[in-house]
Amino acid sequence: MQIDDKVLAKLEKLSHLRIDESKKEAVKKQLTEILAYVENLNELDTENLSATFSTLEGGTPMREDIPQSDAEVAKDILSHAPNAKDDFFIVPAIIE
Repeated sequence: MQIDDKVLAKLEKLSHLRIDESKKEAVKKQLTEILAYVENLNELDTENLSATFSTLEGGTPMREDIPQSDAEVAKDILSHAPNAKDDFFIVPAIIE
C-alpha cells in the first residue's frame, strides 16, 4: 500500500497530529516502508503455530526477586525531589 497525501491527511486528522509540510514526504516514505514490512509478515504461514509459540526454549528466564531494604536508596531518591518531608514526596494538592 502506498501512502499518499489523502491518506496522510486522514491519519493526521485521526491522530490529532499536525505534520510539518517539510516533513510530509519523509513521513509518507517511512509509513509506506512500515506497511511493506507488515505485508511481508502477512505472507508467513502461521497456521500451524500455537498462539503461545515462543522462540525461547523453556520460557522466559526469570531473575530472583529478592527484596532489599537499603534506607540510603530512599534518601538518595528523596534528595533529588523539589520538596520532601518524613520520607515522602510533597506535591501540590489537586483535590480540594
